[in-house]
Amino acid sequence: MSRRSAAFLLAFLGLAWAQMTLESPAFAFGAPIPVRYTCDGEDLSPPLVWRGVPAAASSLVLVVWDPDAPVGVFFHWSAYDLSKKRTGLAEGVPPKPRVGEFKQGKNDFQRVGYGGPCPPRGHGPHRYFFRLYALKEPALGLPPGAPARAVLEALKTKTVLARAEWMGTYAR
Repeated sequence: MSRRSAAFLLAFLGLAWAQMTLESPAFAFGAPIPVRYTCDGEDLSPPLVWRGVPAAASSLVLVVWDPDAPVGVFFHWSAYDLSKKRTGLAEGVPPKPRVGEFKQGKNDFQRVGYGGPCPPRGHGPHRYFFRLYALKEPALGLPPGAPARAVLEALKTKTVLARAEWMGTYAR
C-alpha cells in the first residue's frame, strides 16, 4: 500500500495521520549520492530537510548507516538532541562534538561528525540510510562525541513518536 493510499484509508476511518518526512535536496530517494558528499569528494554532509515532526516530540535524532559494508553495518553519522523546532541541517555540518544546540557522535571511521560513503572499490553500490527519529524525551542523555552504536542503544530506552527515512547509493 502506498503512503498516499494509507493516508486516505486512515482519513476515511477517521484516524489521524502523523507523517514525518525526511529528504535531501542533493539527491533523489534511491539515487546515487553526489561525489561531493563522499570520501572521493569533499566529504561534506549533504543538506537534509524534514517536515511533520509530531507536536508531542521534544527532540530529534539522526543516524546514517551502510548495511552493505563488508564488516556488517557501518555507521557514518549520528546527530542527537536536535531541537524539535529544527526543520533540517545545512550542507557541511562542522565535525565537532557540539554544533549549536545539538551533539554529534563518533562514526565508525572513529571521527566525530559525518563520514561520507567510501565503499571498497569494485564492491558494487552500497545503500546509505538516513533515519530521523522524533522522541518524546528532550535528550538521549549521552555526552557529545558518543559512539553511534551508543546512540542506537540509548534510542531503545526512549519513546519514539515518529521516524522518517531517506536513502541514497554510492559505488566506487
